[in-house]
Amino acid sequence: MNKETRVPAVSGQLAVLVVTASLCCAMMAYAVAAPPASAAQGEQGTATPEPVYTRARVVSVLQESASTGTLYVRLKLLPRSKIPFTTQAFRVRDPALLAGIPEGAWVKFTARHVEGENTLTSIHVVEECKRFQSCD
Repeated sequence: MNKETRVPAVSGQLAVLVVTASLCCAMMAYAVAAPPASAAQGEQGTATPEPVYTRARVVSVLQESASTGTLYVRLKLLPRSKIPFTTQAFRVRDPALLAGIPEGAWVKFTARHVEGENTLTSIHVVEECKRFQSCD
């Protein structure tokens, strides 16, 4: 093979690489610019999805410092909740959520990621989940 036959092969491969890269960039730009399907449905007046409750046991309630007043609750999650850590801390914005919930109580809760922290949005006491039985 001479030098002239190798150059077009490399140029062809380079052209395929450039086209592939530009298609990937276009697809990423579309994915970032397009609103999620659930948000688009919510604007059209369809029902919003039901919140997902997670079962856990209250381990402790901690107040970070008196000056900030930040309140945290530590919850031990059930193994089948498919979350990597079994005990997690959640910030509590409204202390009234924890009124009447003692340490060691079994609860169902929802949480959101707000301002870089897991934040408790709702919580209520439920019966203990028995081993080998359905919880809901």
